[in-house]
Amino acid sequence: MNKWLKALLIACISVLLPVNNLYSQEKWEDIFERLVANGDENSSQWENLFEELTDLKEHPININTATKEQLEKFHFLSDRLVENILYYLYKYGPMLSDKELLMVQDMDIQTVRYLKPFITFQSSDKEKDKPNLKTIINHGKQELSTRLDIPFYTRKGYQPITSEELRENPNKRYLGYAFYHNFRYTFRFSDKVYVGLTAEKDAGEPFFTGKNQKGYDYYSPYLLIRDMGRLKALALGNYRLNYGYGLVMNTNFNIGKTTMISTMGNRKAGIKKHSSTNEYQYFQGIAGSYQLANRWTMDAFYSYRKMDATVDNRFITSLKEDGYHRIPRDFEKKNTFSNQLIGSNLHYNGKYFEAGLTGVYHVFNKVLKPTSRPYNKYYPQGRDFFNVGANYKLFWKQFTLSGETAIDKKGRIATMNMLKYAPKESFQLMVMNRFYDVAYQSIYASSIGEGSDVQNESGIYIGLETKFLQYFKLNTYGDFFYFPWKKYQMSKNGTHGFDGMCQLSYSPRYELDMFIRYRYKNKYKDFTGEDKEKVTIPYIQQKWKYQLNYSPIDELMLKTTVDMVHNAYQGQNPSMGFLVGQSVGYKFKIFPLQLDIHGAWFHTDDYASRISMYEKSLLYAFSIPSFYGKGERLALNLRYELNEHFIFQAKYGRTHYRDRKVIGSDLEQIEGNQKNDLYLQLRIKF
Repeated sequence: MNKWLKALLIACISVLLPVNNLYSQEKWEDIFERLVANGDENSSQWENLFEELTDLKEHPININTATKEQLEKFHFLSDRLVENILYYLYKYGPMLSDKELLMVQDMDIQTVRYLKPFITFQSSDKEKDKPNLKTIINHGKQELSTRLDIPFYTRKGYQPITSEELRENPNKRYLGYAFYHNFRYTFRFSDKVYVGLTAEKDAGEPFFTGKNQKGYDYYSPYLLIRDMGRLKALALGNYRLNYGYGLVMNTNFNIGKTTMISTMGNRKAGIKKHSSTNEYQYFQGIAGSYQLANRWTMDAFYSYRKMDATVDNRFITSLKEDGYHRIPRDFEKKNTFSNQLIGSNLHYNGKYFEAGLTGVYHVFNKVLKPTSRPYNKYYPQGRDFFNVGANYKLFWKQFTLSGETAIDKKGRIATMNMLKYAPKESFQLMVMNRFYDVAYQSIYASSIGEGSDVQNESGIYIGLETKFLQYFKLNTYGDFFYFPWKKYQMSKNGTHGFDGMCQLSYSPRYELDMFIRYRYKNKYKDFTGEDKEKVTIPYIQQKWKYQLNYSPIDELMLKTTVDMVHNAYQGQNPSMGFLVGQSVGYKFKIFPLQLDIHGAWFHTDDYASRISMYEKSLLYAFSIPSFYGKGERLALNLRYELNEHFIFQAKYGRTHYRDRKVIGSDLEQIEGNQKNDLYLQLRIKF
């Protein structure tokens, strides 16, 4: 293709398909909504996912110098598209603008929308490409940010009580103020050097007083160096790990069933910095990755950290994962045991074959012995744990075969394998099976499944993703699962179930797209009838969702959502819920101000029919509130850029209930029928 023809094609695309800047800027949040749709992922992992996407949005990758590893960070790019982008750059040279993305083979409008907020189009800077200490210092960017959450109500845990009441029950009142506060400092150079510190105080935690004289309750220091010659990664301080498909090690975020079929199984494994406020899923120590040969990489890591737990007679009866230290009981559980971990990963990355071998050993200074319950008979127990797993990925014509098999110290096995057939980018068919032994034990395992643990489950998953009639896209899957042993709220052995979803999307142009989704789930659950007798019977959940995104002009973005939930035990009256939401985003031309308004009306029968909804919030702060009962929600977001160095954001949220006079329970109880919160954030770049 000569330069004149290339320029002509770019000009035609520019005319026929005008790109909406604001729409593209906000589209990345739709990715987050998609990946966590219907609550597949553990809520504690959402923060890691959201922070990763936010970081990519704030620091876009230069598409013209991007490596395969960098493109694999984007969870919406298939293996085929990654290769096609690299081939296009190799054959035709650097891209001039986002319009040129559509000239990449198999690229569609929706993928361009997803990709655009995360990339830039620049020429290569050889000085930056080969950094030294002087270059890193001169070209590095620093950022300070602080956030303050102010509630305009008083929870029961902050209300004054008498000294006598407090002596009788010291856990009846929070030890700190009702404000939430965090602080972040980051130094970064390109995608190669990260240095930072994250500090956080949750609402109710003491601050420079009482049981917490060190200020913030949580500190996360980190250093991450990437791609310095053969040194692929070096992490000091707090970091996260994930390898293979999570059967041995995954402290990042999970792959959910609702993930796009074309990208399911695309996992950017390895070492990552831990800069989020998640206080549980991370390691503390050192981790490194070294390139042994052209296609061989070796990782090694060591971690030592103290963790929270309930300890009774030197036995750990339960792990505490929420990170809250608000009452004396929380401090009794703080740093009650230590965990040492050591492990390694050997990885081969070939053109048609990838493989990895991961081994992890960790030991507690106390014995883990969970309080006996019928459902937790096979939960991890003991003082030391050892796991080995082998993962693979094989490419052959239109087929991709991948998976992982792991074993614990007692020989119990967990395995998952998937076969994907993709004759073209517009058609993806996948079949996956999984078998997690009823007694398989791995503390840091997390992978696809119906349950939250890689244990006590087997299943078969069939998924289809196809495009038709130019602007339509169909995503559907069916997952058949089986639990050999009891589960939480499931007192019966040998239960089975089905989870299925169908989503139809319509994207005729950049400024308009919509989808409708239906999800059906049938699984057993404990039910207590009027005779007080507990039985385990089928519990059927049905969810419908419609969403419309429309941007009539460059500065305006509109989003409409309609959700409906229908839950019912077999033979019992159903529980139903409805939610209608509307968002309006406007970016002013005359001054650097962006305003977003979100409103929602909800009506549900009870807590079981609650509806979760993504809500735009401050930078690095995700918000997925759940609503039940009858009421309305209003949220206003303001973003003001004073100049290139100072950015101010604010959010005001108000939830009004029409069916109650008290919100919440226990120490979180609020007298009244409404909640009003103010969130403030200041960012300084230099």
